[in-house]
Amino acid sequence: MTADPARALPRRLLIIDDEEAMHDSYRRSFAPPRGPDAPALGAMAAALFGADPAAESPGFALTHCRQGEEAVAAVERALADGAPFAAAFIDVRMPPGIDGRETARRIRRIDAEINLCIVTGYSDFSPVEISKVAGPADKIFYIAKPFEVAEIVQTATALADRWQVDRALAATRAQLAEQIVQLEQQAAELAANESRALHLATHDSLTDAPNRLAFLRALGDRARRPGRFAIAMLDLDRFKLINDTLGHLAGDALIRDVYAILTATAPEEAIVARLGGDEFGVLFDTAGDAAATMACDRIIAACAGTHRLFGHAVQSGASAGLVVVDGAGVDPLDSLRRADLALNDAKRVGRGVTRLFDETMDEGIRFRRRVEQGLARAVERDELRLVYQPIVARGELEVVGFEALVRWDSAVYGRISPAVFIPIAEESNVIHTIGDWILAEALAMVARLPQQYVSINFSPRQFRRHNFVAHVMESAQRAGVAPGRVQIEITETAIFDDAERAAETLFRLRQMGFRIALDDFGTGYSSLYNIRKFALDSLKIDRSFIDGMGRERESAAIVHSIIHLGRALGLEVVAEGVETVAQVQALRLAGTSHLQGFFFSQPVDGDVAVMLAERRVLAGGAAV
Repeated sequence: MTADPARALPRRLLIIDDEEAMHDSYRRSFAPPRGPDAPALGAMAAALFGADPAAESPGFALTHCRQGEEAVAAVERALADGAPFAAAFIDVRMPPGIDGRETARRIRRIDAEINLCIVTGYSDFSPVEISKVAGPADKIFYIAKPFEVAEIVQTATALADRWQVDRALAATRAQLAEQIVQLEQQAAELAANESRALHLATHDSLTDAPNRLAFLRALGDRARRPGRFAIAMLDLDRFKLINDTLGHLAGDALIRDVYAILTATAPEEAIVARLGGDEFGVLFDTAGDAAATMACDRIIAACAGTHRLFGHAVQSGASAGLVVVDGAGVDPLDSLRRADLALNDAKRVGRGVTRLFDETMDEGIRFRRRVEQGLARAVERDELRLVYQPIVARGELEVVGFEALVRWDSAVYGRISPAVFIPIAEESNVIHTIGDWILAEALAMVARLPQQYVSINFSPRQFRRHNFVAHVMESAQRAGVAPGRVQIEITETAIFDDAERAAETLFRLRQMGFRIALDDFGTGYSSLYNIRKFALDSLKIDRSFIDGMGRERESAAIVHSIIHLGRALGLEVVAEGVETVAQVQALRLAGTSHLQGFFFSQPVDGDVAVMLAERRVLAGGAAV
């Protein structure tokens, strides 16, 4: 431990008096014992002064001055030498020089820390007057002449101790202030780094335009507010030809030019994003179909014409697909899909035009209606089944849990992807029937496993069910399953639609012992403030970021940020969609706590899942 610098300084006193006899009195008062005759001398001093001054003297170094100017100079030298005085004992009357009041004033101006003790038998100046010029008042003291040895020694000892404590406290405060400055600088650097990382994750590196992720978030936010808005998707005409003939640098220059044109001609407050390649998205409020079409036509007209690229004049243009929707709870991804269908139609009919979406462009809509009808009878026809994908811990790659995934083998359409039928079920009450069946089957599976938990996905509509907590708890009790072996897996959309209500629901589930996982983290609308409010056990990184780690700097940055966030909040972090050895190694090094994906196992039926659970460590991970 480093020694306190203030404690290492000598206990130096400054004596200021024009009478030599007074200086002798100070010397005898602070004189230490000397030689074999010290006891006798001490006895004599006791007879003269009433006490042995050396008996209690803590050891002082005295500097004597006969006049005030001399004392002021001594204080200046002491500070310059790094050996300041702890206290100064000042006489008031010191003819022919400056008096004690002026001496105190000048000393205080030089040394703010010194303690001043006025020693006088006169009352030329009141304590208040001296305090006004040589304050603060708590650093000015008074002793009347003649003084007692004990009085002067005790005063000096107290003032010296206080001086040392004050200096130590000032040093500590200075050190704390320096540490606070350093912490503030570090916080500012972290905030700047976080801001840069967020910007990289949500902006295109070529144009600095918002990227697909930022556009989807903006679209999701807009879709939750009422009012009509338009989504336009634009694709450059002849872009591949320009890239192939003039090179990628020319293609990049064209992309930047077009982005500048879009931002200049898009409607006021529109969001213009580069979605990838030569594809752009524009999101803006509109009065209706006609107004939105006119806005897109202006953009298309501005993009058409000649561009100067590295000395070459090239002709280019753009095509647009447009969809106009009401923001009353529409599906943002489905709206974007419709705009994309309209764009394909624009390119098919001749390019350089705007095509407004209509349902004749989407065979999928008719298929969607047929699927919805089939879903209503899927449970009673026994067409649904659950499969289970292992979740392994990073360290020994031990199987700690399984995610339950639903599959539908339709008698009419064959196997239908959950990505297709789950959103359709979500839009109707069928999701509750299917969700109850999934919950019952998954809980029955938990009872077959040795110790692992099962993670069950719940849709936003299920999560908002008024009796959701009671329903899940009753189902677990009926199945004889401990809540700690059941993980409630929900998406960001499910909780951020009504953050306050979601926080209360999650808190109640955690109180009952259920695990909580936030699925597809990074693709929704979360903020650090909201994440802290929710009772969570783990974050699941969306597979799209894992897949893009090796190709896109943005995906790698997002993955690392999520891992660091999870660790900082004390949460497990599960990486989904792990398929390669390189991904496993990178994720383990980055600090993710759990892994899930085809590298370890595809989703398997219940019997195989039980076998994997009993084996505990997956063979596929042994080679990593």
